[in-house]
Amino acid sequence: MDTKVTHLAAELQHLGLLSCTGDDARTFLQAQLTNGIEDLAEGEARRAGWCSAKGRLLALFLVVPQQGGLLLQVSRDIAPAIAKRLSMFVLRAKAKVADVSDAWMQYGLWGETAETRLAQLGLAVPQGELQAARSEGIAVVRVGAQRFLILAPAAQRGRFSSLALEQGEASWVLQEIRSGLPQVVQATQEEFVPQMVNLERLGAVDFKKGCYPGQEVVARTQYRGVLKRRMARARVSAPAAAAGDELYADEFAGQASGKVVAAAAVPGGGSELLAVVQISALEGGQPIRLRAPDGPHLELLPLPYA
Repeated sequence: MDTKVTHLAAELQHLGLLSCTGDDARTFLQAQLTNGIEDLAEGEARRAGWCSAKGRLLALFLVVPQQGGLLLQVSRDIAPAIAKRLSMFVLRAKAKVADVSDAWMQYGLWGETAETRLAQLGLAVPQGELQAARSEGIAVVRVGAQRFLILAPAAQRGRFSSLALEQGEASWVLQEIRSGLPQVVQATQEEFVPQMVNLERLGAVDFKKGCYPGQEVVARTQYRGVLKRRMARARVSAPAAAAGDELYADEFAGQASGKVVAAAAVPGGGSELLAVVQISALEGGQPIRLRAPDGPHLELLPLPYA
């Protein structure tokens, strides 16, 4: 029997979690996020953004129902500040927002035998993308064809100790980049409207759900065709790229015309990245350069969605 292991796993310490609990938790988030939350089924997860009044993204969330409320995955470097700021909007609602990053562990699991590994851990396997399965307080979310996110209470760390040793989390970030999935970190807060990072293509914006902070800007961008920048995937040979790095296109004569959204090192040197750049530069096939007008140019790569 072939028992070859063809999966990888990593503990995702760069990601944090918020909790939103209380009788009005769903109603509260429905009025704050770019995507519908009130109708989110217990066996589903959903991507959503949270915007400023100017329609600029403060955070990106993966929202996962959990007993007593919802969990919101977010970049860990902004989790405390986002929890505090989001709490300011609760007002009279029966809802509580808290940063629970230290109370949970997050693992990524991916590859051909990922489902088998889940079964070995005694966990149910969600079948469809962004479907969620829960058991013993642990949530498993399928985030790709053979990619899974595991959210587990910190008290169960021993059960998952082997997963933390299998691969570095940079490999998971690379998988996210290749899937065209953006993240908002401290260096990129309030830099992008949702469409710049393809949120509407990822099903993370509901244009019929009603008001939320920045909704008018997001709708105007969608229906009046005013979007000038869009997220692309690329590779750069050297040096290593990082979220927040400026990008330059020849068309704009030394002025920054884009920004790196996420980046991960690749074997052999250099990085693969997601970057928001001028649409005109993309369509014109102009060189797009990292960090300086004469910096290394990006090699554009396809995204897995239209």
